[in-house]
Amino acid sequence: MNENALCWINGTIKPARDASISVFDHGLLYGDGIFEGLRFYHGKTFMLEAHLQRLQRSADAIDLELPYSTQQIGGAIEALVDSYPGDSGYLRLVVTRGAGSLGIDPRKCPQPNLFIIADELAVMDVTDPDRGVSLHVARTLRIPAQCLDPTVKSLNYLNNILARIEANRAGCDEALMLNLAGNVCEGSVDNVFIVSAGVLKTPPLTDGMLEGITRAVVIDVATKAGIVCEQTSLRVSDLQQADECFLSGSGAELIPVRKIGDHQLPPADAPLLPVILQGFRDSIAQYCGKR
Repeated sequence: MNENALCWINGTIKPARDASISVFDHGLLYGDGIFEGLRFYHGKTFMLEAHLQRLQRSADAIDLELPYSTQQIGGAIEALVDSYPGDSGYLRLVVTRGAGSLGIDPRKCPQPNLFIIADELAVMDVTDPDRGVSLHVARTLRIPAQCLDPTVKSLNYLNNILARIEANRAGCDEALMLNLAGNVCEGSVDNVFIVSAGVLKTPPLTDGMLEGITRAVVIDVATKAGIVCEQTSLRVSDLQQADECFLSGSGAELIPVRKIGDHQLPPADAPLLPVILQGFRDSIAQYCGKR
């Protein structure tokens, strides 16, 4: 935890180290809750409306009534960002089912809790992410959509954590998660893109991953740049044979991949990632600017 980290919790802003919730909160006991990860630049939160809309969809999916309106939550985020000592950083917005008696019945929790943390974030412990990261193809498969809707950003991340543990043990920076059919799904905390013969490709939502907001921004940026984009099922071999591979996410932003399993990706002759990355930064500047 950074000493400058702040937390807005149920209407009050305080140092994050002083914020707390009950040990009887069902978000802690059972992972019963939802979250969003957001970035702010120059004192403004990037793609705030899209994140709040996804938060509401997640809440509806698990029958959780938000304790504040999305407009009020947006105001809380603005107040927290204004209070944060830096002009750029990361936000973790969490809504828990709230405190209740033991047992998983959501009806035992009369009042949800909402808190927002403002801090720095290092998604992956890499020395130089610009040079690229290594992916471990995890044996832990992504939970299929028939069992758990992947579009819900729930507090239960054990599936992803197990994959990341595999990557840690393999000495890699990130895990690559597959679905039951053996198709590429996503990283443990990010979406996956490749460039093949000048075409940008990413797995379709039907393959069972989170509908990333940064993923949508990348697709929009590439389309405006005249890059052909396809949402199509990918195998590990497709990634290994690609001209380029990179990860996207609110926390990760855009990170190139240099190695997949034991396969090293050679430098691309005419890389498209710099074009996409510049468009992504332009989108941030257009949305957030400086104030």
